[in-house]
Amino acid sequence: MTAKPQLVLDLAGVLVSNISPALWLKFAEGTGISFQNIKEQFDGVRKELWTGSIREEEFWEWLSIRISQINMQQAREMLIQSLEPLPGLSRLVHWSHAADIHIVSNHCKEWLGPTLEKVEPYAKSITISNQVGLSKPDLRIFQHVEKQFEHSSRTIIYIDDQEKNLKPAAELGWTTLLADKDHRWIEQVEPMLNNKAAFISEIKETGA
Repeated sequence: MTAKPQLVLDLAGVLVSNISPALWLKFAEGTGISFQNIKEQFDGVRKELWTGSIREEEFWEWLSIRISQINMQQAREMLIQSLEPLPGLSRLVHWSHAADIHIVSNHCKEWLGPTLEKVEPYAKSITISNQVGLSKPDLRIFQHVEKQFEHSSRTIIYIDDQEKNLKPAAELGWTTLLADKDHRWIEQVEPMLNNKAAFISEIKETGA
């Protein structure tokens, strides 16, 4: 039996929206702090946050020092709610018939509860950077994902919205695809999986 392709997907910018600039504007509203200033400060701690060097609760404490009037619980809920589903998310059920799906994301797991509820039924593995202490584009996080593959497959496809994150995956011999903002990448996935039989079987079963 031929092993299924391994389809590895980023979350933010691929299956759900990235953290919106509008959110930072909302946080800074009425403070006299510019959007650019708060974004630059966030960028300064992003790697530590993504790798778990700074815990999620420590991030909110860090932010409250800079924006003293912020309600940390309310801000946290706003951030979680700002992560909106993208069109690719609804395709997981379809793709899961043809491929083993794996998720790798630079993010805080604490912010991804509603998203992971939608993803978990279709994913063989989920790797969140702040849980493993590694973040993309570090080659080691991709090697960690590779260890989660249940079967050896000639077809490994990785999709990310940042080109810098595709390079280490390519070094491992994975086929890579850049997720564009117009979501045209979705149309390229099924031909890349090259597993028509699985899609035909699914169509027969669902009557689609």
